[in-house]
Amino acid sequence: MAVDLSECLTSLRLPGVKAVYEELAEQARTEHYSYEQYLAEVLEREREERRQHRIERYLRLSKIPLEKTLESFDRDRLPAKADSQLSMLLEGSFVEHAENVLAFGNPGSGKTHIICAVGHELIYQGRRVLFRPCDLLVQDLLAAKRELKLAEVLKKLSRFEREVDPVVKTEFFEK
Repeated sequence: MAVDLSECLTSLRLPGVKAVYEELAEQARTEHYSYEQYLAEVLEREREERRQHRIERYLRLSKIPLEKTLESFDRDRLPAKADSQLSMLLEGSFVEHAENVLAFGNPGSGKTHIICAVGHELIYQGRRVLFRPCDLLVQDLLAAKRELKLAEVLKKLSRFEREVDPVVKTEFFEK
């Protein structure tokens, strides 16, 4: 039976279930889980594994520098107003409202780092983000237009919920 179940899980593409079902079955027997509890635990593990893989994939596709996260940024550097604006951005509500986010400030003030950190947080919320400097995005679009592939490139870009652009910026860091 275990071989049939393993083959079944492989064909159904349930690697998370396949990895833990035996261990959890033993735990369920010793702790007297109901069938529903066992099934819920197994499926929760599958869901969490898929969520982790999705985040990894979204991070890879986003092209956001992996080292520029909220944890690696010193929020104490920010003025109080900018810090409260950052907290609002981290919620991600600007995406639902299709609002643009612009950050202005002196070179080296952390604009790109903060934009990347917001992008990371959006990805952890399950959103698809593309990090692309404005000049490179425009170059890509012009090349696609020249090669008569603009519709194809725009379709690819439409898969992302928001393009995060460190070149186009707002009063975020003004003092």
